[in-house]
Amino acid sequence: MEDEQIIKWYLERNEKALKETQNKYGSYCFGIAKNILTVREDAEECVNDTWHLSWNKIPPVIPVSLKAFLGKLVRDTAISQYRANHAKKRYRGMEMLFDELEECIPSDFDVEENFAHQQLAEWINNWLGELPKEDRVLFIKRYYYGDAVKKLAKVTGCTENQMAQRMLKLRKKLKMFLYGNGVSV
Repeated sequence: MEDEQIIKWYLERNEKALKETQNKYGSYCFGIAKNILTVREDAEECVNDTWHLSWNKIPPVIPVSLKAFLGKLVRDTAISQYRANHAKKRYRGMEMLFDELEECIPSDFDVEENFAHQQLAEWINNWLGELPKEDRVLFIKRYYYGDAVKKLAKVTGCTENQMAQRMLKLRKKLKMFLYGNGVSV
């Protein structure tokens, strides 16, 4: 099923849009939610919330890329759920990722609350733009989508330890880049 047709059904308020969205992007969205939340039931609930959000947002929004649009919706929903759960001290999902990035992010920023801070995000985007494509993709898969080091290692054909070292080197490069822009950790 083509995304253009699915979006057309959303615009026409045809419920086929939801069915086809789930068929085409259900496992993609579930993977993102599961990486962040770690609990299957919460991830499933998050994906269902994403379908509801997509129905309410299209229209007026007409996404250029349905996959990216859904990925952002599910990620934002999962992070909100994570924060609610974390306030109850139930999960550790994203906390590990934030802990890994903590050495790169300035100490005057609260990592969970200010990671998306516009200036910092702009610097990180600039840094990502300077990386080779493979490193950029790995960094985004790890720290945006929450993919496990083990999964990334398997995809690239290296050991888990080699991938962990590669991610450490990328974080060190980010730290140096931010330091070069006057951001101290």
